[in-house]
Amino acid sequence: MSTVPDFARQIGEIARDAGAAILAIYHSDFAVQTKADASPLTAADLAAQQIILAGLGSLDPALPILSEEAKALPWSERRHWSRYWLVDPLDGTREFVKRNGEFTVNIALIDEGQPVLGVVLAPVTGELYVAARGQGSWLQTQAEGEWQRIRTRPLGQSPLVAGSRSHGGSQGTLLQQLIGRDYELVPLGSSLKFCLIARGAADVYLRLGLTSEWDTAAAQCVLDEAGGAVLDLSGQPFRYNRGESLLNPEFIAVGDGSVDWAARLQAANGE
Repeated sequence: MSTVPDFARQIGEIARDAGAAILAIYHSDFAVQTKADASPLTAADLAAQQIILAGLGSLDPALPILSEEAKALPWSERRHWSRYWLVDPLDGTREFVKRNGEFTVNIALIDEGQPVLGVVLAPVTGELYVAARGQGSWLQTQAEGEWQRIRTRPLGQSPLVAGSRSHGGSQGTLLQQLIGRDYELVPLGSSLKFCLIARGAADVYLRLGLTSEWDTAAAQCVLDEAGGAVLDLSGQPFRYNRGESLLNPEFIAVGDGSVDWAARLQAANGE
């Protein structure tokens, strides 16, 4: 008997509907536009956006929705939000354009700056991750399939590091300080890196460089509830809707919650 909360299942179905629209365009000849920040935009981003906004709006029309593909509301309005949806209708558009399958649909519910519900769908594989605060993380490998509870694993002698496929960086020195030299790097796109750690198939994801709040919130909830954490480089847990900027600080996502990552980060920073 599955213990996946009904509400999480509902949001998962909205994500699957968005994923179906994305795949219809993925398997066609689609055009690619360029947004003001030079990132790509496709009809799939916009189709998924419409489906998600309609689905979430039907559940609670009064709850605000902040999405990558919608105009960001000013901080003067957002600062009063205590509870809202944070959405990336297609995380990994670069991977979508490359047709390598490594993109996701991300839907998070934020309450008082923390993700309390997270849904991450990989449309190409059909894998759906859902999590609810205090109730665990689950994986459904295909639509209508069984749900399995997922958990992170202990940090081993040869850690597996999930790395960004499209946003490389000089992170080797910090990784060595945190987990030693004997690690293996596995490139992977979008928020799938967090999910790989959450299901106990990787150990660490270090991100040096810019990300936005909608890139991380849903997958953070999945990882948190599986036993891991997402920390800034001073060792503090991520929070959302912090101010005018919607950019995240640099961070590390980790699986083994028994490790004192804050102490390791402080030592690496010379504190």
